[in-house]
Amino acid sequence: MARPKEPTPARLPSVRQLRYFVALEEAGHFGRAADACHVSPSAFSVAIRDLENTLDLSLVDRSNRTVTITPTGREVAAQARLCLRDIGQIATLAETRRGPMKGPLTLGIIPTIAPFLLPRILPRLRRLFPELKLFIREEQTDTLVAGLEKGSLDLALLARPYPLPKLGVMPLFKERFLLACRQRTELVNPESFSVNRVNAGNILLLEDGHCLRDHAMAACRVRSMEKVNAFAASSLLTLLAMVEGDLGVTFLPEMAVGSALLKQSRIRTWPMKQGGQREITLTWRKSSARQEEFRALGRHIKELAGVDN
Repeated sequence: MARPKEPTPARLPSVRQLRYFVALEEAGHFGRAADACHVSPSAFSVAIRDLENTLDLSLVDRSNRTVTITPTGREVAAQARLCLRDIGQIATLAETRRGPMKGPLTLGIIPTIAPFLLPRILPRLRRLFPELKLFIREEQTDTLVAGLEKGSLDLALLARPYPLPKLGVMPLFKERFLLACRQRTELVNPESFSVNRVNAGNILLLEDGHCLRDHAMAACRVRSMEKVNAFAASSLLTLLAMVEGDLGVTFLPEMAVGSALLKQSRIRTWPMKQGGQREITLTWRKSSARQEEFRALGRHIKELAGVDN
């Protein structure tokens, strides 16, 4: 039986076309996707049309004002991501052969680590590795994990517990949760704090989607939702502003102590007899060619963070 003919080079899409189409599928809008790719809308639209002509497929429904990716288009976008990730691996391999800690590296980090850890480690990492071009993306855990799996991120600093079965994980250190409240608050007695004695609505937390919410509730044994304020903060800055306004108390990771965010406030922290921990990890794709480099970077991050465990 004759083997099926493979596509000729003239019928293969270009890397640029695939990158543009993935951007369109993610943005759902021609103008925003063009901006993300740093090209004019007209040039972007021509590239998408050329891709459809190359594949002889309809990838985008242009029958209305909104962009609708066809079912076939979504399949193409999924395969395009894999192709772009593999092509990126070629560039990564070349970087590793030129030497470790060189070239671009995209690091994702969750918002409840970034403001406490980055000021400690970034200046010293720059001095240690002047040829390393580190790009930082601050997002919630779910978004960062998706970015790792799609290939838009190289590695990420996350907090566990969180399921990461498909990714390589390097535990860095563990840190306790501390009680945080305004200085001289009358809402609780920080010296003899107990979750069971907190009045209804006096515990402030981040909104759903932030892993710090789940970690704090589990580690500090918050079992009654009556204790939790119905208003959940959308960001760490909002949460700290509410605590400084004496609207309630919260639980912060140990790395917050000494940070600029707390130094400039009236918020004080206290250890808790029943306070639990979270684990900070460095995470990457198991298929990455830079795993050894990432492990070395993880050891530097742990050392620069000043944590012994």
